[in-house]
Amino acid sequence: MVKSPTSPPGRKVSKNEGLKEQSNYLREPVASELLQDTNHFTEDANQILKFHGSYQQDNRDNRVKGQDKDYQFMLRTRSPGGFIPPELYLTLDQLSQEYGNHTLRVTTRQGFQIHGILKENLKTVFASIIRNMGSTLGACGDLNRNVMAPPAPYKNRPEYQYAWEYANNIADLLAPQTGAYYEIWLDGEKIISAEEAPEVKAARERNVNGTNFSDKEEPIYGQHYMPRKFKIAVTVPGDNSIDLYTQDVSLVVITNKKGVLQGFNVLAGGGLGRTHNKEDTFVRMADAIGYVEKDDVYDAVKAIVATQRDYGDRANRRHARMKYLLHDWGVEKFKETVEGYFGKKFAPYKPLPAFKYQDYLGWNEQGDGNLFLGISIENGRVKDESIFRLKTALRQIIQQFSLPMRLTASQNIILYDIEPSQQVAIQQILDKHGVHTSPDGMEPLVRYSMACPALPTCGLAITESERALPGMLDRIRSLLDKLGLENEHFVVRMTGCPNGCARPYMAELGFVGSAPESYQVWLGGSPDQTRLAQAYVDRMRFDELETFLEPIFVFFKKERQAGEKFGDFCDRVGFEAIRQFTVDYESPKLDPQSDTGLVNEVVKPELSSTVVLVGKTRYRVGVRDELYKRLKDAASKQGKTMTQLAAEAFEAYLKDN
Repeated sequence: MVKSPTSPPGRKVSKNEGLKEQSNYLREPVASELLQDTNHFTEDANQILKFHGSYQQDNRDNRVKGQDKDYQFMLRTRSPGGFIPPELYLTLDQLSQEYGNHTLRVTTRQGFQIHGILKENLKTVFASIIRNMGSTLGACGDLNRNVMAPPAPYKNRPEYQYAWEYANNIADLLAPQTGAYYEIWLDGEKIISAEEAPEVKAARERNVNGTNFSDKEEPIYGQHYMPRKFKIAVTVPGDNSIDLYTQDVSLVVITNKKGVLQGFNVLAGGGLGRTHNKEDTFVRMADAIGYVEKDDVYDAVKAIVATQRDYGDRANRRHARMKYLLHDWGVEKFKETVEGYFGKKFAPYKPLPAFKYQDYLGWNEQGDGNLFLGISIENGRVKDESIFRLKTALRQIIQQFSLPMRLTASQNIILYDIEPSQQVAIQQILDKHGVHTSPDGMEPLVRYSMACPALPTCGLAITESERALPGMLDRIRSLLDKLGLENEHFVVRMTGCPNGCARPYMAELGFVGSAPESYQVWLGGSPDQTRLAQAYVDRMRFDELETFLEPIFVFFKKERQAGEKFGDFCDRVGFEAIRQFTVDYESPKLDPQSDTGLVNEVVKPELSSTVVLVGKTRYRVGVRDELYKRLKDAASKQGKTMTQLAAEAFEAYLKDN
């Protein structure tokens, strides 16, 4: 049945298919161009470099007309289930200081990213990661990406241990087998950080009904790999910490009453990438496919991969994800095709409890007498900034206690295997460095938010995301407080483009970059990410946030049912009712002496406002317009946010007085 690559009749395959075919299994032109004395790769080489786990970028903040781009590279780890051993974390920390932009970033797929690496240092960084129990192979590119799993390190709940085990094994099963990675970055030396399970190796080599290519360096992928990226997650019943409905394939662990693994429920066809003004691109939630016994799970996964490999669209990359195959065929035809490779029928899907979002923050028992600590990291950025020095704190903790960590799909970090006797010392280090760990003390809008990096480094970004969301959350909180909704919070997610890396289409309130300083707004996702949001407007300007949201929030306050969450309300009443209310809405007259800076208030003409950030708590401070303008200009010249610059100024003043 193997017939890769494919395209619809009469249509040529995309350019990327030719690049993959000519690459000699991901070797060229990366290997040759790495030796050239240049500061960047050609676009052809860049496409192949992605398979190795790196994106070529340029810092748009530093663009100058008539000059070369400020080329730099981002490296992303492949860390199944978010596992980061202490040796690897300390290596990443050091590399980011020496060769990167002095920060690390937790991704929404449970990996780390290092930004700001120059081409001349690329091989050193790759080699250091590989030699210290890490890998970047397959973290990007047209193949299976990082396999996700719930990060909770429960030792007394076997289903969580099974999720970790199978996430790791499936990552090994579908890892590229080409020797290119070690040839290029380690001069041919192959580093083995852990022995592959024998059953995984046997499953990879087993050719069932055409799942494998014969006599190929890549037995599952062949020389063309997958039509596009492919994403898998393994979770347990009820735990939606990994957004299971957004994956190409999700497996749900099924155990018996004694906690012994029996098999897996299988879902397929989720995906969030889309393109503005292209109605044939869309977001889609995964469908239930059926159930497989534990001994058959590897063959079942290979059968799904082979179906997408052989029938996915290789002519139009916008239509190449597996979600389009399920949409075009329907679930039954897809299921029948997969069963043709599998050689078996799927059993009926097992009943499951409702899935709930979990973030596992704060101090928790892990079930064996030890503890774990979930640390909230705003937008995943591990950094030292003013009195908030998370990067230094984590370095000291890992050096002193040699703790493993799990990265979460909501861009947080979990430290685990902590002995009770170590708790006080660890908490003292975090307190000393301005890192708050109690979930009760966090602004919930921040806690349940996510943003992608976007500008200045992401080449796909249309507008700001990571740098814009903190200020927008401040404004949303001020608006909620003004309207008497001070106890409300909801899931807010933002991306700088429609590709959906921070999964805004599952949020209660999603912002998707659609033009400079403008966002498409999505409403109606569920608090537990089990329902898609819908596009409400195509373009909301950044400075129109309050006037746009105020009538919607007032309608929510007036018409909500008891205990109803914002996303559930928007889904229940529908957009027609929301739009009608906003048309008829008139903002109430407010205190003319107010100086909060909200759009709908009469602001004292001599005052503006800025925000000072302390850890995760923000305080609003009034400043005169002339000083506000000077602050804004200085922040722009120094490449800093006004929040950061104001905090530094206050800290310096108070230190000297």
